[in-house]
Amino acid sequence: MTKAGNMSIRRSIKAGLTGLALALAAAPAAQAEALRVTGGSPSSALQVPMNRAVVVESDVPFAELSIANPGIADISSLTDRSIYVLGKAPGRTTLTVLGTNGRLITNVEVHVTPDIAEFKERLGQILPGEPIEVRTANDGIVLSGTVSSISKLDRALELAQRYAPERVSNLMSVGGTQQVMLKVRFAEMQRSVSKSLSASLGARGTVLGDDLGLSVGTNRLSNAGGLGSALTGSLPSATSANAATLFGFNAGGVEVGLLLEALESRGVVRTLAEPNLTALSGQEASFLAGGEYPVPVSQEGGAITVEFKPFGVELDFVPRVVEGDLINLELKAAVSSLDSANGFTANGFTVDAFRRRETSTTVEMRDGESFAIAGLLSDDFRDLNGQVPWLGDIPVLGALFRSAEYERMQTELVIIITPHLVTPTRGEVLALPTDRVRLPTERELFLFGRVSADRAPQTGGAGEVARQDFGGSYGYVLD
Repeated sequence: MTKAGNMSIRRSIKAGLTGLALALAAAPAAQAEALRVTGGSPSSALQVPMNRAVVVESDVPFAELSIANPGIADISSLTDRSIYVLGKAPGRTTLTVLGTNGRLITNVEVHVTPDIAEFKERLGQILPGEPIEVRTANDGIVLSGTVSSISKLDRALELAQRYAPERVSNLMSVGGTQQVMLKVRFAEMQRSVSKSLSASLGARGTVLGDDLGLSVGTNRLSNAGGLGSALTGSLPSATSANAATLFGFNAGGVEVGLLLEALESRGVVRTLAEPNLTALSGQEASFLAGGEYPVPVSQEGGAITVEFKPFGVELDFVPRVVEGDLINLELKAAVSSLDSANGFTANGFTVDAFRRRETSTTVEMRDGESFAIAGLLSDDFRDLNGQVPWLGDIPVLGALFRSAEYERMQTELVIIITPHLVTPTRGEVLALPTDRVRLPTERELFLFGRVSADRAPQTGGAGEVARQDFGGSYGYVLD
């Protein structure tokens, strides 16, 4: 608070205050404007930019000044008719001007706002050509208009925070296409090869009359239980081998059997998924083509609950249109399947394991460009050789006491992504795979055995699809 006790004292310090005011007015941060008070009331509310000054002139002399909140604005008297007001912090306060004998001359409402003049100048330098409107509201900054990209919107907000921290209102919008369609191609190949070769030798009977019994065997004929049918040519038991040969003969009172088993299997599996997913810039989208597998979970007290775990082709992504047709993609893709070979059984529950291949990355590309974000290659090899000790090391004949297994599995997964900027279209021009299919009448079904009618739509998108030639390789059409 600044007081002017009497006019004689004020005249003695007037020269010093005048010099201080002129020095402040000369500084760039305190450039003064004038507001005149006439007829005991100001012409308008006093707008004071932060770190700048305004001079209030009164048509009658005043004797005392007071400010309601000195933290918002600072005041000093230049003459008995001029008041210097300096904005310190954003906010509103009241300046009271009193005349002689404590008579109220006027109350001036003071609004201290962020210095948007400098902000506008810096905004024009950093983002030239962007139609951004800047206004003040209460003690903050309001930005409005349409900018060309998300990145420029973020730059404008970051700059505004420098002038009004935590007091920036964003009413801006982004022009152009802001919807992204992500085309993803999952391609996986699995190849397996397994081979096995084993020989079994068994003998059963009596030697030296009835004094010595004999029953020996290796591998499948270890119990010599199949020798009774060796001479008839039947195998001792069921086998999964693709080729099995049993030789049997008698040597006196001894039955001898030789079983040769060979297995070779090859398999190829191809998996392909092409999901297309559309999302607004900055919003998350997810995709799952597969299912959910129930997994029992033990709770406190022995209770069992069921939790469902998703499996199949999964995709989660967040697109951001950076500028023009430049798109930033934050995505996570996974391919999973059930694996019963590695499951477990407990408390009467059998739970399968999961085979899962996944990738998570962030890439940046333009509309229509593609990236191969994952090439997951797996090559498993297993080789097993078993033999009867010492006997398997005998040259040539040792093969009858050995078995060998070979197994190899190769898996390769490739994920290719392609983003596109898209806009909505009219529903009439879109067609579904079922648009060309019509239910048959009872006559067509029972009399002619047709499962679909010959009639086809003639109008709209469905009619356009119906008139196309589907002689080539097209999906959804069964011949």
